[in-house]
Amino acid sequence: MRPRLARGVVLALALLAGTATSAQAADEMQRRMAACTTCHGREGLATNSGYFPRLAGKPAGYLYDQLRSFRDGRRQQADMNHLLAQLSDAYLREMAEYFAGLDLPYPAPTPSDLPAAELARGRALVLEGDAARDIPACVRCHGPALTGVQPGIPGLLGLPRLYIASQLGAWVTGDRRALAPDCMAEVGRRLKSEDIRAVAGWLAAQPVPADYKAVPASGLPAGLPVACSAMEAHR
Repeated sequence: MRPRLARGVVLALALLAGTATSAQAADEMQRRMAACTTCHGREGLATNSGYFPRLAGKPAGYLYDQLRSFRDGRRQQADMNHLLAQLSDAYLREMAEYFAGLDLPYPAPTPSDLPAAELARGRALVLEGDAARDIPACVRCHGPALTGVQPGIPGLLGLPRLYIASQLGAWVTGDRRALAPDCMAEVGRRLKSEDIRAVAGWLAAQPVPADYKAVPASGLPAGLPVACSAMEAHR
């Protein structure tokens, strides 16, 4: 029995050592990401500032693409551009995987103060789109529960209204760009200011469905309605 006992002790110690190493690595990564959470909130949950988006739980491919876009100038935000300017692809991917791996609860949304008719317009665009203007429904790309799609499409729930509106506006004006084919730039050019206000207002007021785990979907039942680098870059 003694050899077996000794092997058991060695195995237990090895497991404990591995757990300690993992915990230390997680603590170290959390410390290294302090510059991110200063603006994006504790563990990337988002703050109540109304602008900075949630990072926790978004697809790693999406986060990686956005970090590269800030570093390479496709997205403009002075602090982000400066912070990421000298970081390697490998480090950006490590950052993306850290935040993507966080499984944290979503707060309850703030009730909207928009008129009912405006919210109904936003809901219709999100769930049905506008075929007459060739605008696909948001759910066609961002998933039936609007929690994103692996590996490169973000969720739209749990985001501040100001952030959603500002990003849609940035697609319209060309201040935000992605690698070709830039599907959101194509869709954004068809949106009017009242569309953006309605969509942002409706989305920001929606809770994550109680019966649906708030994780990105593994795929889209019908595929993307438009070609998009968000998915093609990760094939």
